[in-house]
Amino acid sequence: MLEISDLKAWRLREPVSKRAYTVVKVQAGSLSGYGECGAATAEQVDRAKKIALKREATAYEAIRRDLASLTGMQSAVDMALLDITGKFAKAPVYQVLGGPTRNKVRAMAMLDGSDPVASMKSAREAGYRAFSVPVPQIGARNQGRAFVDAANKRMEALRAAGGEDVDFVLDGGGALSPGDSGSVAAALERFHLLWFDEPCVISNLSALRKIAAETVTPLGFGRTIHAPGRFQDLLREDAIDILRPSLAQNGITQLRRMAVIAETYYVAVAPYHDGGPVMTAAALQLAAALPNFFIQQIPAAASEQDRKMRAEIAGASLETVKDGYAALPTGPGLGITVNEEALRKYEESAG
Repeated sequence: MLEISDLKAWRLREPVSKRAYTVVKVQAGSLSGYGECGAATAEQVDRAKKIALKREATAYEAIRRDLASLTGMQSAVDMALLDITGKFAKAPVYQVLGGPTRNKVRAMAMLDGSDPVASMKSAREAGYRAFSVPVPQIGARNQGRAFVDAANKRMEALRAAGGEDVDFVLDGGGALSPGDSGSVAAALERFHLLWFDEPCVISNLSALRKIAAETVTPLGFGRTIHAPGRFQDLLREDAIDILRPSLAQNGITQLRRMAVIAETYYVAVAPYHDGGPVMTAAALQLAAALPNFFIQQIPAAASEQDRKMRAEIAGASLETVKDGYAALPTGPGLGITVNEEALRKYEESAG
């Protein structure tokens, strides 16, 4: 029996980026598993603990359903239980899920919008060959021609500095109007973007379908979606080219279910991840198990302090990228050894 005997959490914040996330530990017998989600409250952790205690750790799907009202904790506990299941089976999580479908994972770095060229050069030196580029600063809901020109100039500068062997995603963050989204997507066709990410909010399927029909630039949506059925609506309307569900919101099991739906429409999956290193380990395990996986966004720490923190928590090799690819963790479970001393250290400095 692998009965869950304890659940605890550490709320962390990186010193420079201020990126916040929560690392969860589930104990079952002699095995412990780790997961991660966004910032979680003490109340959410306590509620999740009450639901999980004395349950069988390998029943991760049943427990995940019972945690449905606690979206973030649901994801973290799902990862932790899969970590335990993998350790119990002495196999990586991707083997538990039926993989691997690949032996390395294509990686993408998020650039700093204040100086994207310098940020790209730093990420390129770190081994990345694909980059998520934030759109220029937005002053109003409807931007017009000046904004399209600014986006053009940003991409021209990045292409000139990066050369021809790199790829770009333009990240709209859901902040543009549908009209501006369509104008930018059409104007940037010549850059052959991997996709235009979250150009506008997902509220009007007809508007999204119109944008998709009027440009060859692929569109990516999904970081705010938690229900698989919402993705099915986008897929049926032919309004999405890249599925972008958030790993922090959905966890491994739910995101895998979404990927299965997308596969029937020949749509690729590129999970959204802006969290900590434990989630990176989960992302790499999931990537290895998905036949329709495309690329994994990995938060590239912009400062030495943030980089040191992430390395202390889960090891320096985990987020190492070489020639555009990250290696799969090969140990059992998530394949990492979490340093609880580092968790306590950075929880104290989180404030």
